[in-house]
Amino acid sequence: MNFAYAFLAFLLALLLTLAGSTRVATWLIERRNSPAGSFMDIGSARIHYVHLKADKPELPPLVFIHGASGNLMDQFVPMRQALEGKADMLFFDRPGHGWSTRGSGNDTPTGQAATLAALMDRLDIKDAIVVGHSYGGAVAAIFALDHAEKTRGLLFLSPATHPWPGGETSWYYSATALPVAGWIFSETVTTLVGWGRIADATACVFAPNPVPHGYVDRASIQLVLRPPAFRANAVDVAGLYDFVRVNAPRYPGITAPSIIVTGNRDTIVYEELHSGGLARDIPGAEIVWVDNLGHKPDWIAPELVVSAIEKLSGKPVDLAAVKGRVEQRIAADNFATELCAEPRMPAGELSPQ
Repeated sequence: MNFAYAFLAFLLALLLTLAGSTRVATWLIERRNSPAGSFMDIGSARIHYVHLKADKPELPPLVFIHGASGNLMDQFVPMRQALEGKADMLFFDRPGHGWSTRGSGNDTPTGQAATLAALMDRLDIKDAIVVGHSYGGAVAAIFALDHAEKTRGLLFLSPATHPWPGGETSWYYSATALPVAGWIFSETVTTLVGWGRIADATACVFAPNPVPHGYVDRASIQLVLRPPAFRANAVDVAGLYDFVRVNAPRYPGITAPSIIVTGNRDTIVYEELHSGGLARDIPGAEIVWVDNLGHKPDWIAPELVVSAIEKLSGKPVDLAAVKGRVEQRIAADNFATELCAEPRMPAGELSPQ
């Protein structure tokens, strides 16, 4: 009995120590990554956003939806540099990510798309070209279905939009998404362990392309390590398979002009399934396959992203020529390939019909 009490006391002391260390780490992360924009209450969520307006825009309004483990800075940094002054641009932290609170009803892409639509209304953005990266691609697709009148065009960057073989995600997402145990796990373990693994995880997001200098700091990636953000991210990722399994059959109903930009060396998603599936499912969609590109077209090939936006806006653009120049520049990239295995589709698996 004394041993049992001693063990419980040790376990409690360990959890309290880890929880205290997590609070300190969270304070440091927030101090180093302060909010970049403004806040607006949408329903029960407090949404952090940046709305850049151009004096004489030559392109339609642009709305950017970031992927899992990210925040608005992940697209703001490369796209502001490439597009500022050319278009009104809206970047926002998806509910629960970055500096946005989760609020109610935002645990699925449907809820997040509705929050985005409300934010656009509040900012008097009638419609826009919507740019979705990775998980943001699923939000963009459902946005185009549920809010077609607000969708002038769609640009998918390395999207995650279709059911994948097995439907599995990393165990720590499933663990964190649990109601009680997940809360304890995120409040004691994930921040400290994630801090030590963030460099390797980032390398795999970009592989085979090198990670841009200062990317983790410039894009405020450490914000996802805070317990509330990590839990929101885990719920998003753990629930994505069931969501797209139900909603992917709706994609043929998308009417907005659509372009998909994807690499053939993506180590995060099955590009053949997701990007190929969108190209098949969305009427008239154009797909741009980029040789030796990983999961981050926005950072590695921003000129191609800008050209795709220009084409969606009606400008005459030779995407094949731009793609060729990108491929020539990144042809020799072979970064972190020994660390990050590319997911391969099982034999016989096809994008769901």
